Amino acid sequence: MLLKMRIDILTLFPEVFEGPLSASLLGKALEAGLLEVSVTDIRDYATDRHRTADDAPYGGGAGMVMKCEPVFAAVEALRGKNTLERIVLLSPRGRTLTQAVVRTLAAVPDLVLICGRYEGVDERVREALCTDEISVGDYVLSGGELPALVIVEAVSRMLPGVVGAWESVETDSFYAGILGPPQYTRPGSFRGMAVPEALLSGNHAAIARWRRKEALRVTRARRPELLATGQNEEDEELLAEIAREEHEGS
Repeated sequence: MLLKMRIDILTLFPEVFEGPLSASLLGKALEAGLLEVSVTDIRDYATDRHRTADDAPYGGGAGMVMKCEPVFAAVEALRGKNTLERIVLLSPRGRTLTQAVVRTLAAVPDLVLICGRYEGVDERVREALCTDEISVGDYVLSGGELPALVIVEAVSRMLPGVVGAWESVETDSFYAGILGPPQYTRPGSFRGMAVPEALLSGNHAAIARWRRKEALRVTRARRPELLATGQNEEDEELLAEIAREEHEGS
């Protein structure tokens, strides 16, 4: 695992990042030097006095397109600070961000995240500059700023020391390929709803088994496609047990 990572974000709206990067775990990680995030205004690399970073699309059509020249210049200005080996364009046309993709991004020493805007980015940016094109889902946002923050948040959780207890990361949904189990805290009973006895038993093996079983149960109910790959023998037994319980309860 990396001990420290650098992420450069290129955007037309750097003010979007001020609050999120100073709050919660991200703020602590930056302050502790576990993560370095630098935000660059692409307009600083425009060549005209109006700092123009977009223009009308060739062929006509509504909206504007981000120009390639300032994006290339902004990336090239990072030489010596960033290896430029992983340059990611945030775009609805990209592959969907998953925990597996997060793992690959977290394994490199640095990233460049380019935030698309308007009707998109000049295709030459993707063709000649970017190594990855990533989407955070099948919907459209105003730009790549929020997806960039999603990537920074997800990747930072994989870095040692960012999350206090690594067990918290290991029990996250999708970390082990399935959804996470239900969680409870005090009080033990609330409006007739009691915490499951297994969690109160003090038996660590029983607690671990209950959590795994309930994680499989919620995954089976809500995201069954995540169970398409082969489970181990213990998981298969738990899934069979869940199926029997559901059949008996029907």
